[in-house]
This record gives sequence, C-alpha cells and structure tokens, in this order.
Amino acid sequence: MQNTFTKVVIHLSRLLLPKPKAKKVDLSGRTVIVTGASPGSLGYETARILASWGARVVATSPHKVAFMKESLQTDLRRTGADPNNISVHALDLCDPHSVDGFVTWYRETHGNSLQVLVNNAGIHKNIFTPSTQPPLTRDGFEIHWRTNYLGTFHLTHALLPLLQQGGLESGDARVVNVASHLHDRGKNKYLFEPAPRYNSWEAYGMSKLALIHHSFELQRRFSGTSKIRSVALHPGSVNTNLTQWAEPRSNFGKVVWRFSSAMSSLVLLSRPAGAQTVVHCASTSSLQGGCYYYRCDIAEVSNESMDETVSRRLWEETHAWVGSLCVTGKRA
Repeated sequence: MQNTFTKVVIHLSRLLLPKPKAKKVDLSGRTVIVTGASPGSLGYETARILASWGARVVATSPHKVAFMKESLQTDLRRTGADPNNISVHALDLCDPHSVDGFVTWYRETHGNSLQVLVNNAGIHKNIFTPSTQPPLTRDGFEIHWRTNYLGTFHLTHALLPLLQQGGLESGDARVVNVASHLHDRGKNKYLFEPAPRYNSWEAYGMSKLALIHHSFELQRRFSGTSKIRSVALHPGSVNTNLTQWAEPRSNFGKVVWRFSSAMSSLVLLSRPAGAQTVVHCASTSSLQGGCYYYRCDIAEVSNESMDETVSRRLWEETHAWVGSLCVTGKRA
C-alpha cells in the first residue's frame, strides 16, 4: 500500500482530473437503507441521489430526523423527483435498543425484504487534535470500534434475514460498507488485543479494517444461495460534517474557521462527488462482490484485510458478542 505522502500527492493530482460518476440506473421497486444521512454528510448525498433515481430510501440519523426528512424531500422536489421516495427513522448504532427498534419499525412499515443496505454511518473523533486517551461509549467500548464496526455488524446481522429474502426475490441484494483508505493503518493483531498506545487516527483505521473484513466474510458466507453481494469502498477524502469543526465564538477564531473551511473546499471532494462510488456500489448491475472499490472501480486493498483466517475469527467473535446482547427481552 502507498505511504501517506504518496497518498496526498495522488489525491491532490486527482482533484484536477475529471471525477468519476456513477451511471444512472432506474431503481424503481428497490428499497435501500442508508445509515448516517444527516444533512452535510456523505449519507445524505447518497440517499438523495438514490431516491432521485426511483429507489425507496430509508435514511437514518441518531438525531434531528424530522429536519433530515424535510431537507431531503425539499431537495428532491427541486429536481422534480418524488419526495415520497424518502422515509426516515432514528438509529443510534451504539445503542442495541435503537438498532432493535429500527429493525422492528422497518419490518412493520416496509415488509420483510430489503434489497440494499448502505452502511455509511460512522465517526472520526479528534481529527484535528488526535487523542491519546480512548473515548469510551456508555457500554465501555472505544468509540470508533463501537460505532463504525460493532454497531454496523449488529445492524447488518439483524437485517440479514430481510436481505436474504430480498436476494431470493430479486436475485440481487447487497451490503455496501463505507470504509476508508485509512484502513491500511490497522493491524490484524490489534483486532483481538489492545494496541500498545492509543491514537484516534489509528483507532479509526482499525474500525475500517474490521469493516472490510466484515464485507469480505459476508460475501463468502452469503453470496451463494442468498444472492447477497457485499463490498467495501473508499469514497475519497470528502468535505463533510466529519471534517468540519464548529464555528468558534471569538472574532479571531471565526476568521481562522472561515479560512479553514475555504481551504477544505479546495483540497477535499465535494459531497456529491464523494458519493459517486457509494452510489455506484449500491446501484450498478456489474458490481463484483467481495471487492474494495474506489473511484467507481475495484481498487487495491491492504494485505491485512485479505487474511481469510482473521476475517473468519473476527466474524465469529463479533457474532458471539451480538448474540450476547439482550434487547427488549430477546437476543439481537
């Protein structure tokens, strides 16, 4: 894999080139769940595009879901698309009750089949000031691991019967995991034991490495009889709400904030451009399962993520953890 300097040079050079674009597909009759779709996010753009192509899109966010729905429907009206293609629901991946409640709500409102799950929701804490102390969730997990990987695995596991049904009915169900090129900062040994020191960027990379293992193992286990294709992807370095910091109150701070925001728009992809690989993986008929995508095409992945023994062990240990969760009187 490339070193950090090489990645930066390649990224900056590609900003000057034409951006890849997903080919428009008629998605009428297909239902898509897009997690992490709050305004300003990659998930928001993904949900908006897929809904404008005719899919029934269920968009999730842990908060302000009414505002998210209003924003998405307003954007769809502006482009002449059907605003009723969007429905929304709250979902907090760190809360087993929230995951269970979302799946129950989905079954009640959309039935027992699902064609596409886009696992976009995630966090990257302390981007500008990397932390050396792990921030923990209420149930005691490092926050990137709990949100980006464990929560996503839990949700996918809970929705698997619906995806299997969707695959049998349509011949094409898929799970799209939004990972990151930073997965190459992760090491397989630290998936099962603590790293000697904590760094928030490396913790983020570890969660994305685990997510790629999840993608590949899901493909191996369910692509045959269930007709489920599973992929991971890097959307590019995108100017989203993850890369933006809150506007400060002081006048000097506001000047720095505005300058930083302007510079970010020059060196990071726009959200519509960043969503293209996600949309491509969610819609193209030529999708090859068990692969890692970047710029709407199959790309190189780290050697660590190709270890099938690790993928299998990680799946089994995470599956056991999900099975240990007791939610509303039943196993999740």
